[in-house]
Amino acid sequence: MKYVVGISRVFVGILFIISGFIKLNDPVGFSFKLEEYFSQGVLDMPVFEPYALAISIFVVIFEVLLGVMLLVGFRVKFTVWSLLIMIVGFTFLTFYSAYYNKVTDCGCFGDAIKLTPWESFIKDVILLVLILALFLGQKYITPLFSFKGRSIVTVISLLLCIAYCNHVLNHLPVIDFRPYKIGANIEEGMSVPEDAPKPIYDYAWKFDVNGEEKVIVTQGDYPQVDGEFVDVETTEVQKGYEPPVHDFTIEQDGEDFAASLLQEPKLLMVIAYDLRKTNEEAYAEVKSVTAKAKSNGYKVIGMSASNNEQTQALVDKFKLDFEFYFTDETTLKTIVRSNPGVLVLEKGTIKQKVHYNDLDALEFN
Repeated sequence: MKYVVGISRVFVGILFIISGFIKLNDPVGFSFKLEEYFSQGVLDMPVFEPYALAISIFVVIFEVLLGVMLLVGFRVKFTVWSLLIMIVGFTFLTFYSAYYNKVTDCGCFGDAIKLTPWESFIKDVILLVLILALFLGQKYITPLFSFKGRSIVTVISLLLCIAYCNHVLNHLPVIDFRPYKIGANIEEGMSVPEDAPKPIYDYAWKFDVNGEEKVIVTQGDYPQVDGEFVDVETTEVQKGYEPPVHDFTIEQDGEDFAASLLQEPKLLMVIAYDLRKTNEEAYAEVKSVTAKAKSNGYKVIGMSASNNEQTQALVDKFKLDFEFYFTDETTLKTIVRSNPGVLVLEKGTIKQKVHYNDLDALEFN
């Protein structure tokens, strides 16, 4: 039992630190995932949606601290109980989400590692077994340092987490795991290789044969049956290749201008996924930055999922000298964790990406 506890302690502690740090690098992204859990029938608690970011920050910092506390052996009983309660909650959420297909990505490792709902559930079951071993073998979790030393390590970890979280919230994630990172080409991200795996479907063909229903399952070919065709049900049994950039459009009046705009040699995008939640205080500087960009030969556009009335109201209020296009809200949230945020592109390649607090860092050639 001693060795089982020792291995579990190291594995669980390191995994919680890594998982927590990845989400700590992007707490806004994790808050979007929590909003999905609150609103898509998993928890069915829309009242918590406005507090998703605060909950996200607390959870990710607590996750890192539990990993640190487990490794150094600080407050063992509290740590193990907290780990057990947390993993039981995570296991329930991932099972419910997988079984009912509510949230297709748990967000356990942010955008760094994508897990399917069932993969997330299996991961949580393994962790639950390991944490149960820790719970039953608490006496074998021996401290690494004195009580004062363990306290200092925990407090320093907490302060570092708070400082790092404050930095990424007021700027952008230090490590960008998304397909819209600086240096990425959006058009290339949307392309599908010729040898990419294709989706596989089962087709359940229903026929009326002499008054009786007959069902024949194939993977594409229409079956030759001496009867009257009734219906066909299609089930995806294997997903095909999905490009890292998808659902990306730049629309106006129902027309998609993405192909032409991504060929612009100098393009500046002002991105505000929801104008009801945007930081309006930033738009005075946005106006100044976009005017400077235009004087340097840049085409400037706005991108939002808000309706025409809302975008026009913002343009009129701040006398902005550019038009807004429509893009899917989830896509805009993925592109930049700032509302508003600004991207500078060269023929579809992202050259600069900044938070509204860093607009003065933009450079125009």
